Amino acid sequence: MPPSLPPRPPRDQRLDIVRGLLQIFIFASHSAATFAGAWLIHGQWGLSDSSEQFLLMSGAVLGSLYVRNRMRDGHGAATRDFLRRTLRLYRTHLLVFALFALLAVAAERLLGLDGEVAGYGFAWLFEAPHEALPAALTMLYRPAFMDTLPIFVWCMLALPAFLWLVDRVGPAAMALPVLLYLGVQIWGWDVPAPGHPNVAFDPLAWQVLFFLGALFGRRSLLAGAPLPRIPWLVAAAALVVLAGLWLRLVDRGWLPGPEIILPAITDKHALAPARLAHALSLAYLVVVLVPANAAWMHSAVATAVATIGRHSLQVFCIGLFLSWAVGTAMEAAPGHAAWIEAPMLLAGLALLWLAALRLDRKRQSVRTPAHPRPAMTAAARPA
Repeated sequence: MPPSLPPRPPRDQRLDIVRGLLQIFIFASHSAATFAGAWLIHGQWGLSDSSEQFLLMSGAVLGSLYVRNRMRDGHGAATRDFLRRTLRLYRTHLLVFALFALLAVAAERLLGLDGEVAGYGFAWLFEAPHEALPAALTMLYRPAFMDTLPIFVWCMLALPAFLWLVDRVGPAAMALPVLLYLGVQIWGWDVPAPGHPNVAFDPLAWQVLFFLGALFGRRSLLAGAPLPRIPWLVAAAALVVLAGLWLRLVDRGWLPGPEIILPAITDKHALAPARLAHALSLAYLVVVLVPANAAWMHSAVATAVATIGRHSLQVFCIGLFLSWAVGTAMEAAPGHAAWIEAPMLLAGLALLWLAALRLDRKRQSVRTPAHPRPAMTAAARPA
């Protein structure tokens, strides 16, 4: 190991717990849950939701990983390794795309659920496959629930070049991601979305979170310390988070205040500035105020949530199909939705945890040989 190579950062239990919580929130929101979706998801009490935190954290983790691999193995080897990781994620996206399209068709033809194909944005795939399939391969065609993973793929493809630029100009490398973000906000730049224009995420806007996270991840690795706790910045971040809570309470009619069109200032597609500021403020407060190894993080519940967080990609993909099942069941019995919501959500979460637990044990079995070589005594050890 080169003497200048930073040690591998220890696994942060906070990171796994936060990712696990975010996966739970995403599952509940995708399930069209009424009570959980309106009251238990943190996005209902602020201006941002789980998506921003996932992109920011992924940028930090992957940025740190790439820089360390590059320092250990060189630029070429690290870039090839990263391209393999990106290709695996790309294949995962295409697999989920195909399976969800088949699910929508099966729901219509076998279960008699009219409108599933069109409702989830897959109509173009079956009406003009010669146009839709190439668009799907380029990830421009993004039906419902299929617009998240493409952002990660595109950002991961650009990450080696971004970090190369950071090595040469420092934080000024953020000028290009910021310019793309401003282009969306000021000039209305957008990535084409043929076949299903109602895409929740504009990659030109959302990429700024990923690359900002990558910049922080690189800094944390090389400096050996997380973000500093600056009193005035803590106060400013807290003020932004409290302002988001106040706006939500005013919007619900629980507090007096001016009439606000909340969707206009929290536009998700373009990652509105208020939404971006709230997400960054919330992330900063968690990093500097939540202890890295508090006792409660090792409780049974926290450990279960962390298990889900350690396998967030697989849980996210499985959760898409489980959330469809929960949402479909509640739509089929609207008069009983209030009664079946909690049991179905809990059952879905239990299945996600069991899937994550299985993946956890599989990972541990790969790392630990099934039949370790017996230790040799001093007498048996060759000279």
